[in-house]
Amino acid sequence: MCQLLGMNANVPTDVMFSFAGLSARASEHPDGFGIAFFEGKGLRLFVDPSSARESVLAEVVKRYPIRSEVVIAHIRKATQGRVALENSHPFSRELWGRYWVAAHNGDLKTYRPPLHGAFRPVGDTDSEHAFCWLMQELAKAHCQVPSVSELTLTLRELLPQLHARGTFNLLLSNGQALWAHASTRLHYVLRAHPFGATRLADDDLSVDFAQHTRPSDRVAVVATEPLTPDERWVALAPGALAVFQHGQLVA
Repeated sequence: MCQLLGMNANVPTDVMFSFAGLSARASEHPDGFGIAFFEGKGLRLFVDPSSARESVLAEVVKRYPIRSEVVIAHIRKATQGRVALENSHPFSRELWGRYWVAAHNGDLKTYRPPLHGAFRPVGDTDSEHAFCWLMQELAKAHCQVPSVSELTLTLRELLPQLHARGTFNLLLSNGQALWAHASTRLHYVLRAHPFGATRLADDDLSVDFAQHTRPSDRVAVVATEPLTPDERWVALAPGALAVFQHGQLVA
């Protein structure tokens, strides 16, 4: 299956160390990559059906000075849908005047919930179809922009319906928070003062966060598998929904 990466921080933060760790796993997940990061209410989204280890776009992204409070990235191992640009995660839609981004790891078999609103898939993956259904149901549940806590309550009602249909690990954000739903394997780590040094598990790369942070900085990183061997990664239980805001676990 695919691999997910998410980051949420209280200040715009460099995600390239974690993205390098994710990209190092692309040899086993060669069917495309993507990364989305928010800049205020704006969104930059880069996707490519080529492997993150071979893509010219991936090399450009690694050199791009990405500093964001919310990032979602994905490397794909296709289970449904052909290898194509329109099937590359993350996917994005607009709702209530904000961009929403989602990336999925799993397999929902032949699940195709009815779509009757403004949200329709462009590609042919189960992931994009499920995301469109989720956006449709959120739009039906709220007549105006809800708070993060209200959205979390609604997602706790909706996500089990997708979880019941198959493997459904999801990262979701509208730039205000990062929601992480676990079906099988999803882990997170919280970084805060005092920051220290760490290294990637899959690449010969290390960093001393103390040289690049302030005592008030807080960062949460979510990944399918822990990216570093020497930090305290926490596994989410199957069916759990974690919510990260300002670099902290808030629910």
